[in-house]
Amino acid sequence: MRYVDEYRDAGKARALAASIASLCEPGRQYKFMEVCGGHTHTIYKHGLEDYLPENVTLVHGPGCPVCVIPMGRVDDAIHIASQPDVIMTSFGDMMRVPGGDGSFFDAKAAGADIRMVYSPLDALKIAKQNPGKRVVFMAIGFETTAPSTAMTLMRAAATGQDNFSVFGNHVTIIPAIKAILDSPDLRLDGFIGPGHVSTVIGCRPYDFIAREYGKPLVVAGFEPLDILQSVHMLLTQLAEGRSEVENQYGRVVPWDGNLKALQVINETMELRPYFEWRGLGFISHSALRLRDSFAAYDAERIFQIPGSRVADPKACQCGEVLKGVLKPWECKVFGTACTPETPIGTCMVSSEGACAAYYNFGRFTRERVREATR
Repeated sequence: MRYVDEYRDAGKARALAASIASLCEPGRQYKFMEVCGGHTHTIYKHGLEDYLPENVTLVHGPGCPVCVIPMGRVDDAIHIASQPDVIMTSFGDMMRVPGGDGSFFDAKAAGADIRMVYSPLDALKIAKQNPGKRVVFMAIGFETTAPSTAMTLMRAAATGQDNFSVFGNHVTIIPAIKAILDSPDLRLDGFIGPGHVSTVIGCRPYDFIAREYGKPLVVAGFEPLDILQSVHMLLTQLAEGRSEVENQYGRVVPWDGNLKALQVINETMELRPYFEWRGLGFISHSALRLRDSFAAYDAERIFQIPGSRVADPKACQCGEVLKGVLKPWECKVFGTACTPETPIGTCMVSSEGACAAYYNFGRFTRERVREATR
């Protein structure tokens, strides 16, 4: 298949692996963070760690938007869904995310009208079909999905669809990366930059990583050879004493981003003073809220929301996984009490979650990984 097979060529992967090994300085350990959950799944679906020398380690970052939503925000959404004449709408991967009082599926089983949609426009359509109901869209995601929410808000305003509102949980990637860089828990040599987010924001916002922290970042695509080439580019920079932002995913990502998408986000949303992230705590200016001009469509202003704060279960170590401090199989409940069927943490729920990637592709222990590669 054109445009897929050439990015999964085993011969080219082996050649890249050999070149990667040749760039590694003897005795030096390298640790790179892939920020995006989509990269994590590619890495483990295709066994890319097996192509890397043992002194090159890939760790997982907070690039799964469902995974970073704190339990309290789920409880707030369930509270909205339980109000009279409310239809809550959500993407499918939010349905099983656990809050302190259960998930959307649990609330639906208890009688709340919660429906899965594929886009915010689906939610707007439901609002048009149910004029006697108040339809709320649970908006989640990084800058990748924010434009679709923004365009739906603009359409709702243009058509006067006043029974539609948005419960905003859009987060922004740059403050999260900065929080990782400022964390004393982790020492990184570079970043595999997120591809999806970068299609919207471009590459320029990452400049501070190279300029202020001296770490290289390569924006990467999602095929196996994309990621291996990105590791090669990172190691080349380090070997040459450079720290720059490079764009491996140039076939999709424009350097300055999607200006139209950024414009519609800016017209409808603004930065929150702070927002709570699962595992990272409160990060300033790290999420979006609706502007005053769209207050009539802001579920946080329409409904009385408790503003719940719920501590993660003590057994769950999603926070450490999201920060790259732990590998999923190092969590005590991974693959036993916590599975995709009975998730304790969000990293096991989302299709982009690191724990789900490890579980689905059989990476249960370090020993099993090593045995599989012998």
